[in-house]
Amino acid sequence: MPTKTGDDALVLGCERRIVNAWPALSTLVVGDWVLRFANGYSGRANSATPLNPGAELDAEMLDLIEELYRADGLAPCIRLTPLVAQATRAAVLARGYRVKDRSFGQIAPVSGFAVCETPEWQIDARPSPEWCAGVAALQSGAKTHAGNLAAIVEKIRLPAAFASWLVEGEPVAFGLSVAERGMAEIGLICVHPDHRGHGHGRSIVAGLMGWAGAMGCRDAYLQVETGNAVALALYAGLGFRSLYEYETRVLD
Repeated sequence: MPTKTGDDALVLGCERRIVNAWPALSTLVVGDWVLRFANGYSGRANSATPLNPGAELDAEMLDLIEELYRADGLAPCIRLTPLVAQATRAAVLARGYRVKDRSFGQIAPVSGFAVCETPEWQIDARPSPEWCAGVAALQSGAKTHAGNLAAIVEKIRLPAAFASWLVEGEPVAFGLSVAERGMAEIGLICVHPDHRGHGHGRSIVAGLMGWAGAMGCRDAYLQVETGNAVALALYAGLGFRSLYEYETRVLD
């Protein structure tokens, strides 16, 4: 999905902030790229990401990336965002990297969202073991490992909000927001299957947008898979628009 000229700086701003909002356990900088490693928990924290417009990878750099990820027990993974040079995109495809998933980067203004003060809303500045366990229990595959999730979120050094939505005192929905320089990332939105369809996901996102506004942010941004129709409808109803599209590709 091509971006408009005026959006190019926003794409760069979102992609750079994501590195801080969702930290990996270890990172390496190779040219215009950051290589991130986090025990396989999440694609973003275990892939190579471009951080400058026109970011390139030559054959030697691709060899290095593949060697480093395999040495860590991970399949080589590269995020192809609008920041990637076309020649590099072609080189990645030529090596046989397959699509793992396709996602939209979306953005919305936070003006008009108030700080949530209802009894159902619970927010903490640091992740609790209960919050990590609750989020992990609603994930699938490698993301069910609460310890690996905790290892990531405990490394967040920016102002953060770890949110829960309570029903009869029990948390049934969760979310996370991290604020940096006027923008707030929103992620890990999940709702217990028995409580879906009651607006709890919307309440979590709206509450985090209100928190972001109170932190002095102008915009919230997030990433969502292109095939997640329910989430896309939820975010559209809260004013989010698709800013760019990217692919995460993996070499089996």
